[in-house]
Amino acid sequence: MATAPTPHLVFDGVTKRFGSVQVVEQPFDLEVARHEFVAFLGPSGCGKTTLMRMVGGLDQPSSGEIRLDGEPVGRPDRRRGMVFQSYSSFPWLTVGQNVAFGMKYRKDLSEQEKAVRAERYLDLVGLYEFSDSYPNQVSGGMRQRIAIARTLAAGADVLLMDEPFGALDALRREQLQAELRRIQRRDAKTVVFVTHDVEEALFLADRVVVFSKRPTRIVAEIDVKTRLGEERTLEMRDGDDFFALRREAIGVVRAAAGGEL
Repeated sequence: MATAPTPHLVFDGVTKRFGSVQVVEQPFDLEVARHEFVAFLGPSGCGKTTLMRMVGGLDQPSSGEIRLDGEPVGRPDRRRGMVFQSYSSFPWLTVGQNVAFGMKYRKDLSEQEKAVRAERYLDLVGLYEFSDSYPNQVSGGMRQRIAIARTLAAGADVLLMDEPFGALDALRREQLQAELRRIQRRDAKTVVFVTHDVEEALFLADRVVVFSKRPTRIVAEIDVKTRLGEERTLEMRDGDDFFALRREAIGVVRAAAGGEL
């Protein structure tokens, strides 16, 4: 009998306390498959960002362990790339230089290989023609795509995204959601995406993990891939299947938040 593959990312009995505040109280267990897109959905302040920061090495569990490919995660490294809500481009560098900066400390790539990778990811996020522009010369949505391209170019296996589209207007938000889904499938990345937006979670994710209010625990998991399939288009948001799943998910989140949504 073949041995089952090791899960890509594992939360094993994780708890987290900040002083007297218990953020993750019950031991938290979760497995994320390689190339899976998982959304953490729950009320603001419930602890979902804390869990993601622990994957990135920015915080440490109070107990338990987080493993990537069977190895405990430690300090931040390029295998775990983080994209935050606020734009994180360097204003003194061009768009192309910002993307290349993610590879600055990679010794396994020649300068020519770095240039090729930078061009590839600039093209992937639709910014190739803006490579010589500066961040203040492009839109907010483009600056967020810079951050995504820089993280991909750095060679991250896991993308950790903390409400990266929260500050954008509705149209740009939709466009970048569709683009992220396309990039994730084309480039075969594992994604953990934090949001409190039900529709965003359902549109993007293969699986949605719903959290209670703090101290957080998992109250439900929604297998979006089975319900909606792998292909996602903006038009499908107007369909009956998406509307029905959205209604169900809102009910689950409301119950998890104690009626507060």
